[in-house]
Amino acid sequence: MAYWFCLNHHRVEPEEGCASKDRLGPYETEEEAARALEKAAERTKAWDEDPRWNDDVADGEDR
Repeated sequence: MAYWFCLNHHRVEPEEGCASKDRLGPYETEEEAARALEKAAERTKAWDEDPRWNDDVADGEDR
């Protein structure tokens, strides 16, 4: 069984739930789905700090 995190209701849902556009997932467990927002924030932070995706100018470099 798969689980999703509903962005409208802020709760874990089974396959029968809100529209896909309003959910994160699927996740294998309810526990993973319950951490969906936390996991998304962790990934966003990691991407923001990854130099391969960071388009800020390096120290001392002119634009």
